[in-house]
Amino acid sequence: MRAKHVVLVLAASLSAGFGMLFWLGAATAAGPIPVDCGRACLEGLVNQYLAALVAHDPKRLPLSADVKYTENDQVLDIGDGFWNTATAIGNYKHYFADPVTEQAGFMGTMGEADHLVLMAIRLKVELGRITEVETSYYRPGGGGPSGVPDLDKAAKPEALWYEPPSGPRASRQQLIATANAYFAGLQRNDGKGYYPFTDDCDRIENGAHTTNNPAIQARSGGFNAMALSCKPQFESGYYAVVSKIHHRRYPLVDEERGVVWSYAIFDHGGTVPVVHLTNGQSVDMKGFNRPSSIEVTEAFRIENGKIRRVEMVGSGVTYHLNPAWPGGLSDR
Repeated sequence: MRAKHVVLVLAASLSAGFGMLFWLGAATAAGPIPVDCGRACLEGLVNQYLAALVAHDPKRLPLSADVKYTENDQVLDIGDGFWNTATAIGNYKHYFADPVTEQAGFMGTMGEADHLVLMAIRLKVELGRITEVETSYYRPGGGGPSGVPDLDKAAKPEALWYEPPSGPRASRQQLIATANAYFAGLQRNDGKGYYPFTDDCDRIENGAHTTNNPAIQARSGGFNAMALSCKPQFESGYYAVVSKIHHRRYPLVDEERGVVWSYAIFDHGGTVPVVHLTNGQSVDMKGFNRPSSIEVTEAFRIENGKIRRVEMVGSGVTYHLNPAWPGGLSDR
């Protein structure tokens, strides 16, 4: 009787074992990701993600069982949201990689129904699986300058984003400190802060140049901040409407290329209807007379301790949104 019981238990164990092996085999059909997933591997993973996205099939990806997925800081089941509406991979593709923390980033255009949207993705890899997928979307008409069609025509970013910067290589901590100085200078901007920009600094926000671009219509009084380069903009005090920049995170840093990938929430308290510039001018800030916030994904190209390029994807969110992702600096 006891021997029969042992045989039955063994048979059940073997059956369960074969079931587990079958499950593992099915789970690894799209992977696993190599243990040492370098730059080429991470960029390839982004392409794999884009292909799965337009196929509306997350099973094509090597996902962990507890993968966390968000769209504009809203937690969703992966396969929901944009996974149902994506129609095509756009022309503009900007890749980011951090082999040290095994994270990949991407900013690019995508088709949704009959129009283009701008998308930012961050993928995190652990133990051969994708454990985090953080996405942000800008859909034209969502406010602020927009140049998504122009960005799509450009197809790729400036070459300098992919080149090693001149001068000594900065550490991860130094790069993050420089990127954080951008947010510190923008918050409650008074024109008197520390603004580490190169003379030829340029910024793209949602596909549109928001520096060195005199074509953008000036505010009342004739002041056109968008015609200025990065440092003169900050020195003007024009961004005094930004009351707080919180939940700043810097999950992806590419030390080889001097690039920092960041997240933050910009709050506009709505209490600064007129900005008094450092040159004595006053600017009417219509459109910022109510509480509002923007969730931004922002990438910085840094050289010799100064920011040379900025690229951002941002959309309006609930005022003072507390993001779905923990951590980050508050307002320093």
